[in-house]
This record gives sequence, C-alpha cells and structure tokens, in this order.
Amino acid sequence: MKLKIITLFILFIIFISSLKTKNNSEISKNPNIIFIAVDDLRPQLNCYGKNQIISPNIDGLASVSYTYQNAVCNFPVCGASRASVLTGLRPNKNRFKSYKTRMDVDANNILTLGEWFKKNDYFTTSLGKVSHHTNDSPESWSIPAWRAEKNWRDYQTKENLMAADTNNNNGAAKAFEVGENLIDNYADTKMVNKAIEKLNELTKKEQPFFMALGFLKPHLPFNAPKKYWDLYKEEDIELATNRFQPENAPDVSMHKYGELRKYTNIPSDFNINIPDSTQKKLIHGYYACVSYIDAEIGRLIQHLKKIDIYENSIIVLWGDHGWQLGEHNLWAKHCNYQTSLKVPLLIKYPEQKKQKRINTVVELLDIYPTLCDLSNIKKPKHLQGKSLLSINNSDPENLYGYSKYHRGNTVTSIDKSYTEWRNKDNNFKADMMYDLLKDPNENTNISNNIENYTKINKFQYLLDSIRNLD
Repeated sequence: MKLKIITLFILFIIFISSLKTKNNSEISKNPNIIFIAVDDLRPQLNCYGKNQIISPNIDGLASVSYTYQNAVCNFPVCGASRASVLTGLRPNKNRFKSYKTRMDVDANNILTLGEWFKKNDYFTTSLGKVSHHTNDSPESWSIPAWRAEKNWRDYQTKENLMAADTNNNNGAAKAFEVGENLIDNYADTKMVNKAIEKLNELTKKEQPFFMALGFLKPHLPFNAPKKYWDLYKEEDIELATNRFQPENAPDVSMHKYGELRKYTNIPSDFNINIPDSTQKKLIHGYYACVSYIDAEIGRLIQHLKKIDIYENSIIVLWGDHGWQLGEHNLWAKHCNYQTSLKVPLLIKYPEQKKQKRINTVVELLDIYPTLCDLSNIKKPKHLQGKSLLSINNSDPENLYGYSKYHRGNTVTSIDKSYTEWRNKDNNFKADMMYDLLKDPNENTNISNNIENYTKINKFQYLLDSIRNLD
C-alpha cells in the first residue's frame, strides 16, 4: 500500500511537471518584445565595422542578434519614418511626408504595430519617443504613452536652460551640452528608470508584453553627461574626408542643414560654413550622446537579465534614419544620400546565442511583419514590407530598399544607390547613381555614364512600381 502511494505521488509530480513544461512552451510561442527606437542613430558602431564610437552594450546585443548590415529607412525624417515602421506602410505622395506626420491622420484606418499586438492579447506600452507625437494613435497602447521630457531639447545646465528661456528661437540654445552640475537627469535616464519600474510590474502578469522604448539621443542638441564626453579626446576627433558636393551631383540633392542652424552657436547664415573647431565639437558631442544612450541600453539589458527575461525575449534595436556629420558638407538628415538612409537594425530572437550578419538590403518597413512571424501572430493584410524570417537563411543579394524624401525617390541595392527627382507634374527633373562597392562614400555621380543606362532603366521601373502603391 505504501509503495502504491509513493508511486501515485511520483506520477502526480511528473504530471504537474508536464503541465508546467507545456505552459512554458505555450508562453514562448508569444514571447515578450522589447522594441527600442533610437533617434538619429547612424550605423557608425563597432558591430558595423567602425571603431570611432564606444558602444559596448549595443555591440554586445549585436553579438547575439541578427545584424542587418544594409538596412535603410523609408523616409529620412523621424515622424514619417516612425509612422512607416509602426503602420507597415510606405510613405507616398499622400502620407508620411514630414517630421510632423501623425498616423491617426495619414493612416487612421490602419492597425498600428502596437494595436495589432494588443488585439492579439499582448499588453502594449510606449515609453519615450516612439511615435513623433506622444498622443498619436492612443489605441495602440494598453495604457497611455509616457514621456519624461517637458521640452524635447532636454537641456539640463543652468546656462542652456536660461538661454533657451530668453532666446526667441523655439527653445534652442547651444547645439551641444557637456552635462555638469545638472538640474535634473536627462530624459533618456528617466525613461530607462520608468522602463525598469514597468518591467517589474509586467513580469508579474500572465500575459506577454510589447514594450516600446524611444531614446531621444543622439538627436540634437548633443547633450550628454560629462563622463561620456570624457571618453573621447577632441584632438582625436576626425572631420569628414569628403566635405564637398559629390562630383556631377544635382543641386537638388543638397541642403543647407536648417535644423542645425537654429542653435545659438551655429552660423545662421546659410552661406557661411561651420568652422572646423565647431565641427569637431559637434562630432564629439554626437559620439558622447551615442555612448550615453549605449550605457542606458546596457542598464536596461542588465535588468532584463536580472529578472530573467532577457534570454527568451525578442529584442529589436533600430535607428529611425541616419545622420550626416559633415559628409558632403551636410549636417542632419533630410536627403537621399546613404548617410541619411542607412540605419542600424538588430533583432535578437528568443534564446539566440550567436550573431548572424545579413548583408542583403532590408527596410525598416520589414520590422512589423517580422515581429508578427516571430510571435506566431497572423500578419494583417495591409503590410507592405516582408518578413525577414523569409530571407535570414538565404541572405539573397537581389533585394532592394526604397526610400523617399519629398520629390526624391531612392532605390538601394547591395552595390548601387539610385535616386530620381520628379517635379510636381511627375516629369523627370534630375537623378544620381553611385557605385557603393567602388565608391561607398558616394563621391562621384555616375548616372550620366552610357554604360549604366540599362541599370538605370531597371531602377526607374522599380521606383515607378513603388510610387504607384496606395
């Protein structure tokens, strides 16, 4: 009798264990998602073969992620780019046309990424700058979207706060800030504090979650705590080597970087170039900001590990567009050069242990369908991107990325970039093409070379097919 009781007890334990295993398996079918957007982050990182910026935490995440070497944004301005990512729709002549874009105006009938996951039983939350407007498409989130900053420029030194208050320039002061004797923490630190607090709550729920986090930096102004400025010596900072308009490039491809000229220590006259000493300071500030947000991302990852959800979560890190640091004598974004279009894109799968580099061209538009597939959620029919699961094993070379900036449309392939401008009547205005293998910095426009006409005709056909999408 005693043996029978022991046997029944053992069978009961085995049964309970099998239920637990089954439940864990079911949960893993809908993994938690950490969705990290970084404003103005160019792929100038060690994980992208560069060595100027100190970013050990992003590089560490890349070491266990799919690292997309040639990812492009679909519009090189934050509002439009983010709207495209969050809706899965391409920008076109009728939607997503500026930094002020609102999804609930331009695509009000479309289920956003957050709303789709919420409808599929995820708890969704937005912290920091995810969409451009905090209150855009509020139905996307299970609780109201949250931001730390009162003013997006996020000055924290007395000098800049006073200048921003007195300067009649929409709150702009200097274009950079060495963060000493701060009035308060910067917004990105507050955002990670809030994320840690929220993660502690969410892990107690028996519900998968989708947490979107948006870092402000390295967006202008380049404000970061002093210790991140101190990581770099200004004498070691190198200026861009191609501070000139590309040979044969059309004038429409250039701009006067009005975004930067709003700041009080930058020449406001469009005809005056930025002094070399100021350029070095700007690059130094950009590097400091990237190292600052890298440290905050590291703090977030450490907490994910502490609460034991790092391994089995999906983590996505992406930049909304690139940024010029003096290349072609340009600053900021707002153009069709690869410096504005190329972005970092990392995706860590649950339980992933090794990095896999993907060289083919992909688009930020592809994130939405990829996350659906990774989470075993049916994809909505409106999506215009592809799931990256379909190409990760084959890494094909014949894929293209499409980007738009006002009347300029760009197609990027593994070896070429081609941009065409048309006027308001849709007539050809100008074009440019660069050989990204021989001329990766896009210094010589080869669109007028006769031997390239066949290639250009193909690119024009591809751009026409994209332009005509609703």
